[in-house]
This record gives sequence, structure tokens and C-alpha cells, in this order.
Amino acid sequence: MVQKGQFLERSTLVPVGAEVMEATAHRGKHSPPLLIIPPRPDEGGGMDHVLAAELAWAAAHAGFPTLRFNHRGVGASQGQRGKDLALLEDAEAALQVLLENAGSPAVAVAALHGGAQVALALQARTPLVGGVCLVAPADIDPAILARVPCPLLVVQGEEDGRLPRAAVADAVARAGGDFEVVDDAGPSFHRNLPHVGRAVSAWLRRLSGG
Repeated sequence: MVQKGQFLERSTLVPVGAEVMEATAHRGKHSPPLLIIPPRPDEGGGMDHVLAAELAWAAAHAGFPTLRFNHRGVGASQGQRGKDLALLEDAEAALQVLLENAGSPAVAVAALHGGAQVALALQARTPLVGGVCLVAPADIDPAILARVPCPLLVVQGEEDGRLPRAAVADAVARAGGDFEVVDDAGPSFHRNLPHVGRAVSAWLRRLSGG
């Protein structure tokens, strides 16, 4: 039994062709549901990354369904570790499972670190992505952000110098999005982690019209 105030994710399987990825999901009453894309496998990322857990907790407590997953070859997910198109295929498969679970016509996507590449490719491929959030994005050209056509949120730690803050801020502004800088925080948000969750849950409420 789940007591009031508790947070319970359920194990979920995501089929990708003949292989299966492991995932965890949380139910919610609000829309859009949130797909959480972990850092890329070559970054050592997985769904248990502290940022992924924080986003799942914050979104679920705000009433939004969530799904986070391990790419193929990571954790208990079957298959070989891939890159580029293979990572996009993984994200597409997870998106479909989240849509089916939540019964929603669209999802919001939150990506961590180099997962930003995957999220932007996913948004470009399917209109089912109704919002993109990039947390501590890496390995992208900031100018690409100016061309994101759906609601955009970028969260960057004050001490994260991997992408130039001024360029990111300018591109996000041109896209009509929101840019949040978390004080006294680096790429992994070992300090002020709850600020990230609050920023993302507030963004989800704006997407829902709340």
C-alpha cells in the first residue's frame, strides 16, 4: 500500500524490436506526461542518475505521469550500447509506452546532459513531443535551441561552463522559451538539486495550463 505523500514508481518494460529496455513509471492525473531521457551511455548515464530521480519525483508530486528508462545495453536493458540513431530509437520506443500508459496525445520530454541530442532529434522527428526541457545540456550547438518550435526550458548550473551561458540564454530567448540558472551548482547539481525539480514541475504546470 502506498501511503499519502509516498512516491512509488513501478517497473516497466519497453520493447525495442526484439529487445527490451528496463524502465520505471509513475502514474498521474495531469497532462502532459513526462519522458525522462538519461545521459547518453557513453557518458555513463542511466535512469538512476540523481537528476533523473529528482525529475521523476518532482513531476510525480505535481501530479504528472513519468517514465524514465535505461538505453539498450545499460543496466538490465537488453542489447548492445548504441549511439545516435540507436539512442533515438530507444527514446521513441519509451515515448510510445508512456503515451499508452498515460492515454495522452502528447508528451513533454526532459533530457539530461548529452541526452539533449536525443531529445532534440526526437522532437524533430515526431509532433508527439509537446515540450522540451534540457537539464545541464552538453554536446550541442546552442544556436539549435533557437529553432525549437515547442515550449522549451533549459536549466543550467551557475558553475556549468560546458555551454556558453550567454549563447544559451540568447537562443532560448529567441525560441520564446525559459532559461533557469541554478546558483552555486555544477553540471550534476550536487548542490541545490531541489531547484531543478521545482523548475521542471513549474514548467509542466505551465504546459498543462495550470
